[in-house]
Amino acid sequence: MRVAGLISGTSVDGIDVAVVDMGDGIHVVSTATVSYPPDVRAAILSVSNAATHTSTIARLNFLLGELFAEALERTGVPMETIELIGSHGQTIFHEGEPVEFLGRKIASTLQIGEAAVIAERTGIETIADFRPSDMAAGGKGAPLVPFLDYQLFHSEHARIALNIGGIANITVIPANAKLGDVIALDTGPGNMVMDAVAPPFDRDGELARSRELNVALLDRLLVDPYYRREPPKSCGREQYGAEFVRETGIDIATATELTARTIAMAIGRYPETREVIVSGGGAHNRFLMERLAALVTARVTTTAEFGIGVDTKEAILFALLAYQTFQGRAGNLPSATGARKAVILGKICR
Repeated sequence: MRVAGLISGTSVDGIDVAVVDMGDGIHVVSTATVSYPPDVRAAILSVSNAATHTSTIARLNFLLGELFAEALERTGVPMETIELIGSHGQTIFHEGEPVEFLGRKIASTLQIGEAAVIAERTGIETIADFRPSDMAAGGKGAPLVPFLDYQLFHSEHARIALNIGGIANITVIPANAKLGDVIALDTGPGNMVMDAVAPPFDRDGELARSRELNVALLDRLLVDPYYRREPPKSCGREQYGAEFVRETGIDIATATELTARTIAMAIGRYPETREVIVSGGGAHNRFLMERLAALVTARVTTTAEFGIGVDTKEAILFALLAYQTFQGRAGNLPSATGARKAVILGKICR
């Protein structure tokens, strides 16, 4: 079955697309990345964990549906050969930990990019809104990528799959692991803080390499209890967005080192790890990759070594999760999200 996966991550830089043949394994047919126009990116950031107007969110929801449908055409794959779409959309709010709200403890999430628009424009059944079912079952709604990481990277020796998007997350895959043995967590900031202080991004990490590290600030930030909390745990722009940058006064060198150190702290909990396999935009940051290699004892490589582009793994994930839902099978990992049970994810638009 040919399935397309669509996602825009927490870095809000554009839409990643993967067309995948499912059934006898996972075979990537084509991929594409379509950058957001600057005004669209600015509009998304303006409604992400921010005071805004419901009309802006509603309009963006439908606009992104149009843009996601158009992005699929950029793969060059004939639309009539694609049988199913899985769209993660664009997260504008994610709070995996319940908070007090109107007398109840509530966890919540919101992704936009209207699936009904995608289905109508493409003529292809579309599954979207994957996180809420896990959260309804007591999970944090994230991370979901461990389901794919296990399929791609389980081995006779221990590995960690690291994705450095806006937020960094790891999937811990023990040697000879079964699916239920997998552990996953968000380690803390990925590109989010770095991009905020050196927009749109610090190419190759050269700016961070050339600047002086604020050791006192770094030490203060590293005592945050989140970094030592046991999994499952997740975080997002709510913790590391504009307010974090404003309140800390962080600079690019310190932001880069904070990302590297917090990832290394998380990996260090699993000393048996032989390989760290990196994906996401952060894999392009040479200085960050150098710092990671210096801070961990495992060999650091990227998904490209395994035939998976560093920018497309999460798009492949949502193709896989859509396929799972189409087959009536669960797509979350309770050991990763903390859900009470495995559940079927997503909502279907035809």
